[in-house]
Amino acid sequence: MTEEIASLIIASKLENISKVESLIEDLRMQLKIDEKQYGNMLLASVEAVTNAIEHGNNLDESKQVFIHAQRKSSIFCLSVKDEGKGFNPDILPDPTSPKYIEDPDGRGVFLMRKLADEVLFSEGGRCVEMHFNLS
Repeated sequence: MTEEIASLIIASKLENISKVESLIEDLRMQLKIDEKQYGNMLLASVEAVTNAIEHGNNLDESKQVFIHAQRKSSIFCLSVKDEGKGFNPDILPDPTSPKYIEDPDGRGVFLMRKLADEVLFSEGGRCVEMHFNLS
């Protein structure tokens, strides 16, 4: 059973990230998420929304970022979708490789993959869905 628990649409302005932080805090209380998992969810969510605003929508304030939270049994799912051109997440450089250690590209996706239990990209990279096991 999938239950939609929250939805948020924001303009592509970095100051709107605080709205996402508030949403995740509210969900932490509602779902009784422990501190460690909350920290992972918060950081991964902020990275996803920042990427959507900066790289997806290119800081174009006329474009929006769509955030949806669902609960599927004991799994919390958060999707972040932008209105950009998309990208291929599989060709990002490994930011831990000495060759790319100075390069800022790929760090957000790397963090999302480390912090979430599962990360799925769809719609040509315009949508990322992160799964967090709550049990």
